[in-house]
Amino acid sequence: MQLHVIDTGFFKLDGGAMFGVVPKTLWSKNHPPDEKNLCTWAMRCLLVEDGDRLMLIDNGIGDKQDAKFFGHYDLHGDDTLEGSLRKAGFSSDDVTDVFLTHLHFDHCGGSIKREGELLVPAFRKARYWSNEPHWAWATRPNPREKASFLSENILPIQQSGQLEFVDIGRRSDEENVYMKDVFPHTDIFLVNGHTDAMMIPHIRYKGRTVAFMADLLPSIHHIPLPWVMAYDTRPLLTMQEKADFLGVAADEGIVLFFEHDAQHQCCTVERTEKGIRLKETFPLSAL
Repeated sequence: MQLHVIDTGFFKLDGGAMFGVVPKTLWSKNHPPDEKNLCTWAMRCLLVEDGDRLMLIDNGIGDKQDAKFFGHYDLHGDDTLEGSLRKAGFSSDDVTDVFLTHLHFDHCGGSIKREGELLVPAFRKARYWSNEPHWAWATRPNPREKASFLSENILPIQQSGQLEFVDIGRRSDEENVYMKDVFPHTDIFLVNGHTDAMMIPHIRYKGRTVAFMADLLPSIHHIPLPWVMAYDTRPLLTMQEKADFLGVAADEGIVLFFEHDAQHQCCTVERTEKGIRLKETFPLSAL
């Protein structure tokens, strides 16, 4: 097995939204905002090369929206989804599986592209993986998340016939759910605080476990329990899910792979007198 970092560029989001009730005097020390109070975030995806399967976990914001839409998020940087795939030695046609942690536009926008007037899968030979509860949540969105679930990113996946559902065996919101062997060497941790039924893949790699954090932990600065995004639909549940995950991560030496941290790809955590805190940061290539 080989893991490849797939960078798809940077974008900006409101600092207050990203850090919720945490005062700006605290979060701005590590994330200095611009004149619009926006901070820079990565859209970092992961490519899992395992035998005859090539699985892409999330795929960034895409490029099919109009200038007005992109103007809200100040996309920047030289990296693109296709360019990063090429750097890794692959093309979109090589991808066999597209795993979508959830269907917010900055995680699944690269799933679909425009061909003339048509919206078609960007990965025409791949199966696209979501799960039934989250798909229902995203295709009948609540008013709070409606602007994040864009039909042009989502519905063409199903219309193409390439949509598959992970059998998550859902239980109550209070339980950790680890699903064994959905993909080779991969388990799934289901969380419901950020959005309903978001999936956090845990990949067994070189004797370690690498957890793709999606929006459970956007950055190293979200490790303390109260540092929760205002975007989360159930912030108290997010705090409990973070506590459950971080306890296991500290005890088992799990590697946290960050989708949105603009500076850091990976970290580990440890138990301290102040709770679970950052231990060390490093690139994925250090494993």
